[in-house]
Amino acid sequence: MRFGYWLPVFGGWLRNVEDEAMEASWAYVRRLAQRSEELGFDLTLIAELNLNDIKGIHAPSLEAWTTAAALAAVTTRLELMVAVRPTFHPPALLAKQAANLDHISGGRLSLNVVSAWWAEEARQYGAPFDQHDDRYARTSEWLDIVTGVWSRPVFSYSGRYYAVQNTVLEPKPLPRPGRPRPVLYAGGESEAAKQLIAQKCDAYLMHGDPPERLRVKIDDMRRRRERWGLAPLQFGVAGFVILRSTEAEARQELDRITDVRQSAAGYANYQEWLANTKLEQRVSLEDYSVSNRGLRTGLVGTAEQVAARIAELEAAGVDLLLLQFSPQFEEMERFAEQVLQPVRRASAAAAR
Repeated sequence: MRFGYWLPVFGGWLRNVEDEAMEASWAYVRRLAQRSEELGFDLTLIAELNLNDIKGIHAPSLEAWTTAAALAAVTTRLELMVAVRPTFHPPALLAKQAANLDHISGGRLSLNVVSAWWAEEARQYGAPFDQHDDRYARTSEWLDIVTGVWSRPVFSYSGRYYAVQNTVLEPKPLPRPGRPRPVLYAGGESEAAKQLIAQKCDAYLMHGDPPERLRVKIDDMRRRRERWGLAPLQFGVAGFVILRSTEAEARQELDRITDVRQSAAGYANYQEWLANTKLEQRVSLEDYSVSNRGLRTGLVGTAEQVAARIAELEAAGVDLLLLQFSPQFEEMERFAEQVLQPVRRASAAAAR
């Protein structure tokens, strides 16, 4: 199991808690990323939104790609998974930026390809906004160009959304053992999303869910992948961690953060996300409290309970946890000491 976390580019994850003591600033995320390497975390996901989805559109948020470039220069081991939305980045130009950042980081870059859902953000920033299935059709062409210019000396393409002619991209991304290019992660629960990911990506990222539901999703995506005759997918899942000394204390914190206020600044953004995505199941107001259905993964309780849940997730086929904490720095320290490091020690002992 690999342990990753969402970089708090929005200044927190809780829509019902105004101040989580984790400001959206370079100073905070730099300190967090550097400490996370020392604690044993493998990866950070740097979300890309130009408006603040969690705290409301007038709250500050960090830009993903400049933040990733800065982090590449001040970290040494951490994988930098940067979200990228095709409507905001012409594919050949993004491929060039990504290859350069891959060299700066020593081959630590990966991409989280997101077919953008936020119409209001697109209007404010002058980007096109397609209907759901059209977004995935655009993403498919975008991926063809990115992977084409990464892999071929000269590349041309003509499609419905994009065209490039005789494109030369040098230097290519750094090849590493088992990784000929930056890993392409993507998520989505619609048929269009799953077909695209099975065919053109390397890893499937899932919203939070219990292990038994995740197992069904993983088995389905494995079958889809096999039809294309491609290498197996990796599987990641979002999860929000509440770790306490007793189960009662953890449940008390859960009650606090899910005290839903529909007047909260991020509520309208959440409603737009629901309107512009195709999910496999209905979501609740409690799901609204924490992004990406993170509470449904079930990482709430004592260290022993959380570690047992991680073992269940691994048995279901999950190999990457993308975690959120609040406040992030302090709770990551607690999680690393009480769960991550003991789990790693136990795995190492079992392997001997």
